[in-house]
Amino acid sequence: MNHHLLGRSGLRVSRLALGTMNLDTAGPALRGRRRERDTLDRLLRDVRAGHSRVLVLRGEAGAGKTALLDYLTEHAPASRVTRAAGVEPESEIAYSALQQLCAPLLGHLDRLPEPQRAALATAFGLSLGDPPEVLLIGLAVLGLFAEVALEQPLVCVVDDVQWLDRMSEVILTFVARRLNAESVALVFASRSPGDERILDGLPELRVDGLSDADARALLDSVLPDPVDARVRDRIVAETRGNPLALLELPRGLTPAELAFGFGTQGTAPLVSRVEEGFQRRIAALPADTRRLLLTAAVEPIGDVPLLWRALKRLGIGPDAAAPAEAAGLVELGTRVRFRHPLVRSASWRSSEAAELREVHRALAEVTDAEEDPDRRAWHRAHATVGPDEEVASELQRSAGRLLARGGRSAAASFLERAAELTPDPKPRAARALAAARARFAAGAPAQVPDLLAAAELGPLDPLQRAGVERLRAQVAFALNPGRAAGPALLAAARRLEALDLPAAQETYLSALGAAVHAGRLGSDNLRRAAEAARGMPANEDVAGLFLAGLTAWVLDGYALAIPLLRRALDALTANEDLPLLWLAGPVAHEVWDDAAWHRLTEQAVGFARTTGALPLLPTALESRASALLFAGRFADASDLLDEADALGQATGLAAHPSASLALAAHRGRQLPALELIEATVKDADARGEGWLLGLAGYAKAVLSNGLGHYPAALEAARQAAEYEDLAMFNSTLGELVEAAARVGERAVAAEARERLAERTGAAGTDWAFGAQALADALAGPSEKAEEQYRKAIERLAASRIGLQLARARLLYGEWLRRENRRNDARIQLRAAHEAFTTMGAEGFAERAGRELVAAGETVRKRTLGVCDDLTSQEAQSARLAAAGHTNPEIGAVLFLSPRTVEWHLRKVFTKLGISSRRELAAALRDR
Repeated sequence: MNHHLLGRSGLRVSRLALGTMNLDTAGPALRGRRRERDTLDRLLRDVRAGHSRVLVLRGEAGAGKTALLDYLTEHAPASRVTRAAGVEPESEIAYSALQQLCAPLLGHLDRLPEPQRAALATAFGLSLGDPPEVLLIGLAVLGLFAEVALEQPLVCVVDDVQWLDRMSEVILTFVARRLNAESVALVFASRSPGDERILDGLPELRVDGLSDADARALLDSVLPDPVDARVRDRIVAETRGNPLALLELPRGLTPAELAFGFGTQGTAPLVSRVEEGFQRRIAALPADTRRLLLTAAVEPIGDVPLLWRALKRLGIGPDAAAPAEAAGLVELGTRVRFRHPLVRSASWRSSEAAELREVHRALAEVTDAEEDPDRRAWHRAHATVGPDEEVASELQRSAGRLLARGGRSAAASFLERAAELTPDPKPRAARALAAARARFAAGAPAQVPDLLAAAELGPLDPLQRAGVERLRAQVAFALNPGRAAGPALLAAARRLEALDLPAAQETYLSALGAAVHAGRLGSDNLRRAAEAARGMPANEDVAGLFLAGLTAWVLDGYALAIPLLRRALDALTANEDLPLLWLAGPVAHEVWDDAAWHRLTEQAVGFARTTGALPLLPTALESRASALLFAGRFADASDLLDEADALGQATGLAAHPSASLALAAHRGRQLPALELIEATVKDADARGEGWLLGLAGYAKAVLSNGLGHYPAALEAARQAAEYEDLAMFNSTLGELVEAAARVGERAVAAEARERLAERTGAAGTDWAFGAQALADALAGPSEKAEEQYRKAIERLAASRIGLQLARARLLYGEWLRRENRRNDARIQLRAAHEAFTTMGAEGFAERAGRELVAAGETVRKRTLGVCDDLTSQEAQSARLAAAGHTNPEIGAVLFLSPRTVEWHLRKVFTKLGISSRRELAAALRDR
């Protein structure tokens, strides 16, 4: 192992992490807590039996969460235990808590697949490499846990989650959601109330106060003299049984003060009162002891040799530790252990600013600049009052190292502080702009505007000023992709034209995208953006082709845009051009190119998963789900949307709602679909995103046509078709033709059919010709209806649009039944009914079933077999195994450990009644 690089990681993995000491409530002295202990005991039993378990302990400060974690680790003798804690000063150091947790396990690193091994080694600073993507690191940590657990059950404990650095929080949340059958316990403790979104949705155990009896017993153990029982009961009630409050608040109070509960502090928050109690105890210590505590509090990794070197710089000797240890506030041995995190914060709040800077300066002076440059830079930054270019430059170099490890959020913090310390206005502005870019890349767009305002205070060259405008517009689009973002992006693109043509081209494309999202609510934003973009020089790269194609689509009409857009799709590769997927999927739909749609979305999901491209994966999953939905593969689409939803809960990166809404509409469950449609309409109005209105109208038309509510379908499709939304208008016209034909609005159906023909003729694909033939059958000359129905089925059968093929068979069967050709009708209706039932398109299946009954056939309700009980991950694992993938390959695709994949497949074999992978393909086909 390269120890030089190991030190540069920002956290020495060879040193023990900071802990928390609960002298009166840990181990054998743990009072009460029968429910909590039973829960933890069951968790350990399950892990020893081969299952994985995740648990989040939530409770207020001092409730005993750390004591329960101590209980857990003490009762896991047959398991390997690793422990970490969030530390407030470390919250801006990327991967600090994660590395703390994984450090004892890194002997198994070589067992991981090379991409995962390289990602984790780069993130921890063990080797050099390209900045790793977050999801790849998450998969590596999941694999590392699974490898360790193959030898013995693994118990991972993470305390003080509220102070985790952002990267550790995201990765550990991701891992927690993916553990299943690895014999791993991952147990967190988080302060509450606080940010309840942290670890949201995971199994929780509330840690409340002790029972009255246990609380009275604990209080009696620390009271200096007996007190009146009513006073004691009042104290118990005031503390709500909080163990730390019961132990700490009576300290130093006189009997008179105790006689009135806790004096005049009854209205203060409990945490504040406990912290004030610690502050009183700290204030009573000698000056050197107080400074020792402050230095230990500021030095966050519990490095005792480093602490003593810093204290020596401050002129403080070892004897200063004795009063703090005697007071039960801290323990100095092989590591630093505070009684409670509130002791640390109490020490900070008790110090003067000058004293705190002096401590940071001493720590910086004794931190090795080669071994640990980033933490040294951070200490120097906190020790500096006024501008200091040397410190600012050091912070900037640290930010560069952090970016190389994928720590964008930490790099932004370093750059932000560097800007504050930069004396020269020009580099100060440049560093503020770099910090803003890092914040945006880290997925924190809301923090960018203040940094951009700081950058604008200094002199910016024209390129930088254009960059500020561009980033501000990108932030606006990220926070609200509606009508407000387009004009700002357009202004930035115009400024960039004379400075950076590639950046201008990309920004024009974003401006057009924003205008497409704004849709009918964006006034003439789309035309203005297209007219401005038309002045750009012709460019044959993928972005240039998309820009030219969209510009033509707006200004020149559909037919002239098709060749350019198709060339862009043909040139796009999912690995190099993945950031353009947000546009490629809708364009493929717009030009009726189902082959490109499936190719690009499949490649995009594979690439995003393999590389762990976190910001891009939600879009890739949503785009792929849309393609699978139109192929009639509802289960596969639903699996991907479930994955996107879990990813969004873990990271806050939500996928676009289009695929979820379309799936709900096609499933035909009226109430949940209508609720989702109504929510989408409200969201569209609030965000100024008119494209969502088109989506909602299309979805309601599909739902209503499926249920046979044709007047409602006609109204919804009519409103949606008032604006030619990208990737939405074509399908909406098809729904409008069907609904109008069914209610006898022949003129409306004929007009929609003609508008559709202008597009399908220019597209020229089987999908386009099939859709047009179906519209011609519904709204064209009646004597040619059968010919057109047959043509529609033939063309759609040659495409990947299985959903539309089933609808063509349904419409043809309905026409045949009305023509009294019942035998022929039953053939088509039976095929449609079977297809819709298999897909899960319940509304259309019921419609086909009604028609079959009218045609003289008895329709039996489908009996659900064991194969329908497959969970989402079981189904995905089975399909990938049937395609020949190994367990590690399946795990990489689904972000699961190979052991969990094996567990899923064993359950699949049981449910399908098979015994080997060789039988999977046939069993799934039968399903």
